[in-house]
Amino acid sequence: MEAERLIEVGRRALADSRGALDVMAEAWQAQALARAVGSRLALCGPMELRSEARALGEIGAGCSALDHPAVLSGGARAAQLSGIADVRPALAGLALLLGEAGIALVGVACDTGEDGLYWQCIEAMDAADESLDRVHGMLRRLAERERERDRERERDGPYGIRGPAPSTAGS
Repeated sequence: MEAERLIEVGRRALADSRGALDVMAEAWQAQALARAVGSRLALCGPMELRSEARALGEIGAGCSALDHPAVLSGGARAAQLSGIADVRPALAGLALLLGEAGIALVGVACDTGEDGLYWQCIEAMDAADESLDRVHGMLRRLAERERERDRERERDGPYGIRGPAPSTAGS
């Protein structure tokens, strides 16, 4: 499944989550998807994003989202990732998903009286925040690349590098 579609599925599932365990499962799903997107971009994304994407693909490796019991019961959606059609919208959607997951985790952490769940939330919030920082970094790099292309187009003028086409009038 294409990245943008998977991200939207994740956002809807997170919004529909009821209870701490559902929110935790969806937060881990979001992190697994962030890692999958990062790994995919590290392999075949734009060159200027590969370093940041590689780091995104490694976030939370010690607390693997794929090993989370709630994720295992339904399977990781990230395994369905088939491609990233357009990098910028996929990263923008991933940023929204990670931000929403972080907010949901704050709510769970504030509402729980269980130490274990609280610390799981803190760990998941840290991973979501670090992933969000990486995604924002990649979005900034894409914006810089686009600004540079615009500056080059302006320098080249309205006709490109070669200038206007020669006139055939009078021949």
